[in-house]
Amino acid sequence: VQLQASGGGLVQPGGPLRLSCAAPSSIFSGASMGWYRQAPGKQRELVARITPGGSTNYLDSVKGRFTIFRDNVKKMIYLQMKSLNPDDTAVYYCNGWPSVPGSWGPGTLVTVSS
Repeated sequence: VQLQASGGGLVQPGGPLRLSCAAPSSIFSGASMGWYRQAPGKQRELVARITPGGSTNYLDSVKGRFTIFRDNVKKMIYLQMKSLNPDDTAVYYCNGWPSVPGSWGPGTLVTVSS
């Protein structure tokens, strides 16, 4: 089952954006979840992760700008992003943490540009 991320788009530098992801119970329930991204020409990297209890960790470059949160009833995870800059341009994916092989969806493209 592939996870579907949504909410990407074109945003100006300094702007906000919120990404959403619906996850199946088989991956979400009782598991840590993560947002990942892959910029052009670069490897995919973990941006943020959240435990079932709500503890979070962030990539250093997004600390203070990005917030990951989850809705355990709806089985959704979100990534609230602010103060976006061109270095944040990437395809963003959601998955479990550790990631679940075969569950990578197409991601959602975030482009930060004026």
